[in-house]
Amino acid sequence: MPAKSKAQQKAAGAALAAKRGDIKKSELVGASKEMYKSMSEKQLDEFASTKRKGLPEHKEEK
Repeated sequence: MPAKSKAQQKAAGAALAAKRGDIKKSELVGASKEMYKSMSEKQLDEFASTKRKGLPEHKEEK
């Protein structure tokens, strides 16, 4: 499932880096911290690998 916004893609990238041990888990804040807790490495990889071209900065509220 691809990310819906640039912010979501960035948060997934940070959470993925923590899952892989590239950064400390304690450095995560906000959405990336929640993603780290609730998503698998595979799911995070799918979100983080989304191409950013054409994505809005933030997802629109409905």
